[in-house]
Amino acid sequence: MEFDFAEEQPKFLMLMYGLIAFVAVVGGLLLLLDVVPAWFARRREAQLVAASTGGGPLPRRRKPREGLFALFFLLPTLVLLTIGLVVPALRTVLLSFMDAGSTEWVGLRNYGWMFSEDSIVRVLLNTLIWVLLVPLVATTFGLLYAVMVDKARFESVAKSLIFLPMAISFVGASIIWKFVYAYRSEDQDQIGLLNQIVVTLGGEPRQWLLDSPLNTFLLIVIMVWIQAGFAMVVLAAAIKAIPGDIVEAARLDGVTPWQMFWQITMPSIRPALIVVVVTLSIATLKVFDIVRTATNGNYDTSVIANEMYNQAFRYGEAGQGSALAVFLFILVIPIVIYQIRNLRQQREG
Repeated sequence: MEFDFAEEQPKFLMLMYGLIAFVAVVGGLLLLLDVVPAWFARRREAQLVAASTGGGPLPRRRKPREGLFALFFLLPTLVLLTIGLVVPALRTVLLSFMDAGSTEWVGLRNYGWMFSEDSIVRVLLNTLIWVLLVPLVATTFGLLYAVMVDKARFESVAKSLIFLPMAISFVGASIIWKFVYAYRSEDQDQIGLLNQIVVTLGGEPRQWLLDSPLNTFLLIVIMVWIQAGFAMVVLAAAIKAIPGDIVEAARLDGVTPWQMFWQITMPSIRPALIVVVVTLSIATLKVFDIVRTATNGNYDTSVIANEMYNQAFRYGEAGQGSALAVFLFILVIPIVIYQIRNLRQQREG
């Protein structure tokens, strides 16, 4: 296949225009950040020189208009957020009240469909299982890892290995675990680790990702494997931030390791625990890659994000897909509000 520059010329022109626009915007902002403060500094210096040579009073320094400066720097971000977030969100809300072709208003019919269709109710239940299990199990394993490797001999190496799955994308991790769950018939050699273990122990191989509801829990294992490293890093940092005098005083009082964990460690790292659970809850509500890669949402494994994609882009049901997107957004809002209130209480306390 030969490369025809003439046919690809419009793409190169668009790329060039994009680069020019990027350089113009970023360069303009950097120039303003350099020129504007320098201009005010030179002006102030000239006023001071004029006042000192003329014998007059020094000019009073005006209080900076912090609101205008903040607006000046935040304006580009606000514009981008409006274009990329606010406008699409409002459009999605409007589409959720329309039919599949986005031509007629249907009111709340799409939302009623969500809770009356058996397959979608199953999707909602799967999402609930994910949200209940992933934050709890991943945080538990992360805390266990953090306590076990704290002040260990090879602490840095252990933490690096535990955190390593975080460097893998959800798609890559799902492919790895699909090999773990891989199935072959009994007369063939098993390439899946799990089936090979079962066969070695005298059992029969199974098609793990086809059996519901077991397959949902096996997909949850992938998410826990990835996120446990994140929980471990945050909680390990919180454990190391516990004041040494508190730990030493508890040891002098003769507390047992179990009492040390529940009476000293857990209350001290409570803010970090809340951050981890909230972060994992939001990430779990939006999970898409793992389900899409491992099972494509088949065999009763679909979740809200995956079903939203299917309805909007595979089945052409824009209204139903938008309704699922809005419902997912509504589920995230209480968690975000709780986290904001919690952070505010920590700052005030």
